[in-house]
Amino acid sequence: MSSLTPLSQAIHNAPRWHEPKHLQPSEEIQIQPLDHAALGAIVTGLDAKKAQTGETIFKLKQALAQHLVLIFKKQQLDDLQFLAFASYFGSIFRPSKDNPVLGYDLETGVPPDVVPVSNAVGQGDYTGHGELAPHADHQWTPLPSFGSLLYAIELPKAGGKTSWINTIAAYEALDDDLKQHIRSLQLITYNPFVRAQSNNGSKANGHTPLYRFDDQPVVGHAYPHPLVRTHAESGRSALWLSAKNEVELVNYNDIAGAELIARLREHLAQPEFRYTHDWEVGDIVFWDNQVTLHARKPFPSEQRRLLKRISLAGGRPF
Repeated sequence: MSSLTPLSQAIHNAPRWHEPKHLQPSEEIQIQPLDHAALGAIVTGLDAKKAQTGETIFKLKQALAQHLVLIFKKQQLDDLQFLAFASYFGSIFRPSKDNPVLGYDLETGVPPDVVPVSNAVGQGDYTGHGELAPHADHQWTPLPSFGSLLYAIELPKAGGKTSWINTIAAYEALDDDLKQHIRSLQLITYNPFVRAQSNNGSKANGHTPLYRFDDQPVVGHAYPHPLVRTHAESGRSALWLSAKNEVELVNYNDIAGAELIARLREHLAQPEFRYTHDWEVGDIVFWDNQVTLHARKPFPSEQRRLLKRISLAGGRPF
C-alpha cells in the first residue's frame, strides 16, 4: 500500500465528528466583528484540533463572506492538524508547473501543502524581512486561490504586522461614472516569479514595472481576469488590483491604462479600507483572497519570524 499524502494523512488522523468527546459544541464558539475596522472578525472559543459541527463550519463560512477576514486566537497545531482544519473550507490550492508561486518546487512546480512564510534559516526563507506591498495571492494564475490561512508560530519583537484591504469597500467608494467605466475591463497580472527568473525584458531602476507598455516584451503567461471581480458567495463587486505587480489592461491604450491603474492604486491605499493585525503566537488568520489584498510591514532581519500558510483552491474569476 502506498504512503498517504500529507493532506490524506491529516484527514485520516483527524478526530471523528461522530465521537462526542472529540466534537466541539458550536455554542462554545463566538464571532465578534472588529470595532471600527474596514473588515475582520475575531473567533474565540474554537479549538482547531477538534472536530467541528456542520453548524459551526457553515457559520464560519458565512462569517468569512461577510467579514472577509477571520482571526482565530490561541491555537496550537502541528502541520497535519492545521491541514485538517483548513480542509473544512475547501481543496488545497495546487498550481500547474507553468505558473510558479511562493514555495514552488523547481521540478514539479507545486508548493508544499503547508508553506513556511519565514526569514528563519531552514524554515523556508521565502519572503525575507522586508515590506510586502498589498497584493492578492496567485492573481497571475488561471485559477487564483479562494483564500488562505496563515498561522503564527514565531514572531519578531518589532514589526512584521500584516494588513488587509477591503476591495469591496474600495470599489463601492468610487464615483458612479468610474464604476461604470471599469466594470467591463479585463486585467492581466504578470507572474512576479517568472519576471524574477527572467534575464530579459524591461525593468525600471532594477524593479518590476508597474504596467506593461506596448513596446515592452511579455514575460510569462497572460491570464485576463476582471478588474471588477464578483464575489462568488455574496455577489458583491470588488476592485481586484494589486499595488505593485506588473499589469496590463486588455485592449486599452497603454498610456491611458497606466494612468487609470495608478489612480485606482492610489484609491486602494486609503486607510479607511484597511485593517492592520498585530500578531500573537497562536493566531490563525483566514482571509478571502477573492476580495481582499494583504501587505506586510518590514521587521529586523536578525529577528526570527515563522508563520505557516495554507492556500485553498478557487475558481475562474468572474
